[in-house]
Amino acid sequence: MQFKALIMDGKAISRSMTRIAHEIIEHNKGVEDVVIVGIHSRGVPLAEQIAGKITEIEGKAVQVATLDITPYRDDITEAEKDAKKGKFNSSLANFDVRNKQIVLVDDVLYTGRTVRAALDAVMEIGRPVSIQLAVLVDRGHRELPIRPDYVGKNVPTSGKEIVKVHLKDVDGTDEVVIYSV
Repeated sequence: MQFKALIMDGKAISRSMTRIAHEIIEHNKGVEDVVIVGIHSRGVPLAEQIAGKITEIEGKAVQVATLDITPYRDDITEAEKDAKKGKFNSSLANFDVRNKQIVLVDDVLYTGRTVRAALDAVMEIGRPVSIQLAVLVDRGHRELPIRPDYVGKNVPTSGKEIVKVHLKDVDGTDEVVIYSV
């Protein structure tokens, strides 16, 4: 992998999270029945950032949950699923999702397969009023008919590029970088 470009720095990520928080509040006419759900692994700290921004804006905390989609993936083998079993906690399983507006949060939207797995996981838990999708980066190349409701940045890429999101909580720095393969 070879470094190609810095797409977003920490300030750009923060601005995007603030904008997404405002859009979520506006779209849902507040946050009364909203649950922000981070998809493991980098969707979790992004979900927490969005929830923090919503609390700052609304003066009211919003529920946050985590979701491990590993058992629902169709692009990894059963052995890979078994190896990852129990690695992440899905706290969403402890929520009653009925009458809730679920906002799934992930770092990069690419083929749509991660989101499809997340939708399956949520629907197994229960039937919410709606499921919305927030992503930091939408890079295109969808294989499934999935479209985000909230996007930090659209970044057209080629299939020979990799978009990496580095977050302070996980990687020690906040940035979005493109590498060429």
